[in-house]
Amino acid sequence: MAVNNRSEAQPELSIIILSYNTEALTRQTIESIYQSTELSKDRYEIIVLDNASTDDSVQMLKKLAKKHASLKIIESKENTGFSKGNNIASKQAKGSYLLFLNSDIIVQENGIDNLLRYLKDHEQTAHFVGGKLLNKDLSDQPSSGPFYTLPVVFGALFLRGDYWGLTRYSPNNVKQVDWVSGACIMTKKSTFETIGGFDEEIFMYMEEIDLLYRSRQKGFSTYFIPQARFIHLGSASSAGKTYPILQVYRGFLYFYKKHYGPFTVTLLKLMLQLKAQLAILLGKMTGRTYLIETYGKAQTIASMA
Repeated sequence: MAVNNRSEAQPELSIIILSYNTEALTRQTIESIYQSTELSKDRYEIIVLDNASTDDSVQMLKKLAKKHASLKIIESKENTGFSKGNNIASKQAKGSYLLFLNSDIIVQENGIDNLLRYLKDHEQTAHFVGGKLLNKDLSDQPSSGPFYTLPVVFGALFLRGDYWGLTRYSPNNVKQVDWVSGACIMTKKSTFETIGGFDEEIFMYMEEIDLLYRSRQKGFSTYFIPQARFIHLGSASSAGKTYPILQVYRGFLYFYKKHYGPFTVTLLKLMLQLKAQLAILLGKMTGRTYLIETYGKAQTIASMA
């Protein structure tokens, strides 16, 4: 795994971004960091771990690194996924604070500064902080919520829980929450290491839920900071995709097997199977083969888990 490290200064903040075939988006994210923050460049570094992209991401990053000494590139020879990639990058981080940022984020004015300021000013009570994520049209993107207990899972599967604010929401005031989106999450490096980092058995989806659930068990708290604003492009167009649905099914099942007992896991599996059966039925009634194929696979995942 090749590492390009141009800056030897000791920064305060390490901003970690994973890149995988997102050349234009990653460039936009990096440029938005430089344009939005008032932090001097010796106070932060940007670490981009490229997950074996096949586009021109690495070449683009190397060109940017020639212009910005604060940019470090880690070239992975395989797609490590979200959890392992962030863990690898965090070990290279020199900052005492870490910001995990998706490659489809556009940082708004002082977004990073406001997160760092809050975390530093409230380090005795706030251990993880996340900002307000926005869609491209600047509407709120629900990016925090309660842990996925069975009632919350039921609301997500059958009651349009996001619509009613039961499962995910976007507060307008500083609020303690169970979790914030992994697309934008900041903490002290020492806190992240105490928890053991992201669970590398989770390739994608539910990583931040698991991390912050474990952090709560150790007495750490999480806060949503609406004054820190970030446009998040990915979730605005992710609806209706087979892969995320299947990964959510796998994520729920992995999380429950890890943290709950057999009876609760059984109830979860029954709910997931019922959701899949209803979606398949709807697909047959409306001729939507996407629903039939996607939830057929989801039902298999739930029944065989």
